[in-house]
Amino acid sequence: MAQNIVVIGSQWGDEGKGKIVDWLAEQTGGVVRFQGGHNAGHTLVVGGKKTILRLIPSGILHETLNCYIGSGVVLSPEALFGEIDELLAAGVQNVEQRLKIAPTCPLILPYHIALDQAREISRGAGKIGTTGRGIGPAYEDKVARRSVRAGDLADLDKVAAKVKTNLALYNVQLQHLHGVEPVDFDEVMAKIRSFRERLLPMLHDVAGTLYQKHQNGERLLFEGAQGTLLDIDYGTYPFVTSSNCVAGAASVGAGVPSQMLDYVLGIVKAYTTRVGSGPFPTELFDDIGAGLAERGHEFGSVTGRPRRCGWFDAAALKRSIQINGITGMCITKLDVMDGMKEVKICTGYTLPDGSQTDILPFGADAVAGCTPVYETLPGWDEPTFGVKDYQHLPENAKRYLKRIEEVCGAPVAMISTGPDREETIVVHHPFA
Repeated sequence: MAQNIVVIGSQWGDEGKGKIVDWLAEQTGGVVRFQGGHNAGHTLVVGGKKTILRLIPSGILHETLNCYIGSGVVLSPEALFGEIDELLAAGVQNVEQRLKIAPTCPLILPYHIALDQAREISRGAGKIGTTGRGIGPAYEDKVARRSVRAGDLADLDKVAAKVKTNLALYNVQLQHLHGVEPVDFDEVMAKIRSFRERLLPMLHDVAGTLYQKHQNGERLLFEGAQGTLLDIDYGTYPFVTSSNCVAGAASVGAGVPSQMLDYVLGIVKAYTTRVGSGPFPTELFDDIGAGLAERGHEFGSVTGRPRRCGWFDAAALKRSIQINGITGMCITKLDVMDGMKEVKICTGYTLPDGSQTDILPFGADAVAGCTPVYETLPGWDEPTFGVKDYQHLPENAKRYLKRIEEVCGAPVAMISTGPDREETIVVHHPFA
């Protein structure tokens, strides 16, 4: 029996992780976000009402549940409080009292955002596709050991000294490399003072509390952001995010021993999408791709950017299963494929030298050279939308899911047949 579950995106993000975390959350003693920043959007639909979360864990709608932000997250206080205020306005109770933040979280400050945006503009045609929210530069500061961390707010003199040192570095780049205005020290400090008193009471020994909950036999849910193929090490580098999105990052980002991670639930869209730049072997540029985008409402929940759509890529998923040690898959957006005459699965690639591989290679250049090898299956006319029992799925939909299991080598544990919390099929319960 699994006590703790890690929920990760198994493709290029946007797989529907938020809904599944929300669905599992009520059976736990807490939900933990362990990496990324407010560049990740998790959409929840409960009783037809939509909520979009960016930083706050997707368990927050369960009003007796505590949620945790681990030190693997880079924290924008402005984004955090904007999100909290949205939840309070929607009637969610005691958000700030139930949200616990590790004092070791690096803060995203105005100079991170200014540099992120200036760099992306300077890249021109070679842009990465960053959201421009300061995530990457904030992680750079963390690795360079110059971050202003949440716990530093207890000592404003210490914060001021760090900000002054950092601005000396950042403003040289902004002015002389990118030709934009420098960031003003007094304005940064004024912003810090504006959120300091509200943030300090939320700081908490997250790692210690999670360990104690585990010792007490409580279940925990670890929530990842983005997806494995955007991982800074194992994704299509350099067209990746700035953090580790894989299951192993839950241990470091939340501050818990790896032995606490019992089950890895990989969230997998029934087709494949990607936002921003970078190679995408199964991308469709025809009416089929446009139809998937339209029926699946494929627009980023944070940025509104259209998502590129393509056929299911089993070779890419095999790499994700290998890296994460996925115990079970949750297939989402199956209903988007209703009514298609035929469906395709990419089972491998032909490489530039004529050889073939059945698993995604590492790095953008290698992936860009992959030509997909497809297997075609019959589609289905009967609707899967809202179906809650596996036996009631169309036979060809079940064949499609079975073939995904066979090619990828991991079992389907859950299936999402619509955006609402209740539109879910459980094949094997992850906590069972």
